[in-house]
Amino acid sequence: MIHSMTGFAASKGSHEAFTWAWELRSVNGKGLDIRLRVPDWIDGLEAGLRARLSGAVARGNVNLSLKLSREESAGQLRVNDTVLTSVLDAMGVVQTRAQAAGVPLGTTSATDILSLRGVLEQGGDVQEDTGPLCAALLADVETVIAAFLEMRAQEGQALDGVLRAQLDRIETLTGAAAVAAEARRPAAAAALNTALARVAEAGIDADPQRVAQELAMMAVKSDVTEELDRLRAHVVAARALLDGKGAVGRKLDFLMQEFNREANTLCSKAQSSALTTVGLDLKAVIDQMREQVQNVE
Repeated sequence: MIHSMTGFAASKGSHEAFTWAWELRSVNGKGLDIRLRVPDWIDGLEAGLRARLSGAVARGNVNLSLKLSREESAGQLRVNDTVLTSVLDAMGVVQTRAQAAGVPLGTTSATDILSLRGVLEQGGDVQEDTGPLCAALLADVETVIAAFLEMRAQEGQALDGVLRAQLDRIETLTGAAAVAAEARRPAAAAALNTALARVAEAGIDADPQRVAQELAMMAVKSDVTEELDRLRAHVVAARALLDGKGAVGRKLDFLMQEFNREANTLCSKAQSSALTTVGLDLKAVIDQMREQVQNVE
């Protein structure tokens, strides 16, 4: 089954004091473009997310965002021993030099020291080990990716029905083109005979071999047998792609170019209003189908 490149999924989760919300969405694109908006202080998170997304999605512009927050409380405050030791050592040096210089210093309270930057910190400061949080996030994102892929599959199923109906229409119009091409033969032969009669009446001494060559060239230029055969072959190839597995969007897009080329040639060789009408109808259906194919992964 084909997949669409359009998809969306959202989810919420938690781990200890952390809570988060995921948003994963994608639209069509020529290749795979993954863009992440996640905290950069969680070691290994971005690399892990990219690996999981690139393994699950083949094409599309994919955007994943993570909003992470932590419940804070007064009980989580703690003293950073390393910073406190540095501050006290610095205070000792200042006190010694001030005494030597005869400079009086005021009394320093514990509150003064705690107000210094880095001495008092939240228990959840980013300096702690982020491994458990990263593991929880990577495990939780699997659920989001699964829901995301399910939506792309549902969109792909709808696309599959539309594309198959359009292929049926192309096949029907190709048959109608064959009928119209056959129906124009008497009119084309009559027009050719009329032209030859005018040449004879004018008394023009025409070289029989040259006349034969010109007639052969005219026949080739107006013959649409190859175009009709290729259109039928393209229909078979497109159905085979829809029945296959994996990302087939690029191949379908290339095939649509071939469909369009044959329809254009058919119109240029039409030489009858009926065949021209069928050719234009073919071009319209092919153009509609090509728009749908742009969304196939």
